[in-house]
Amino acid sequence: MNETEKKTFSAPSPGELEQLTELHKAMGDYTRMRILWYLMQKDSCVSELAQKMEVTESAISHQLRALWIVRLVQSRKAGKNVIYSLQDEHIRWILEETYAHISER
Repeated sequence: MNETEKKTFSAPSPGELEQLTELHKAMGDYTRMRILWYLMQKDSCVSELAQKMEVTESAISHQLRALWIVRLVQSRKAGKNVIYSLQDEHIRWILEETYAHISER
């Protein structure tokens, strides 16, 4: 962040802070984080994710709903399947940047 960005930064409103808190809670679950990383690689349906992660489809559906509520993932119908993907490139950026942060030595 450069000096200009620091000077123009304004603190989030109480409602925005609540949204940020909910977003971070959703990302704070190991299974949900795995789902997000899988979706970075490839849009997938519930059955594909369940198979990759070796958990039940019901468990994946539950976690995807939590991610969908905070707008980390989106869905679209493809025939009989519902395909999930990251909501947008901001999510990819957040994941990549936080991974870069923990990878620093």
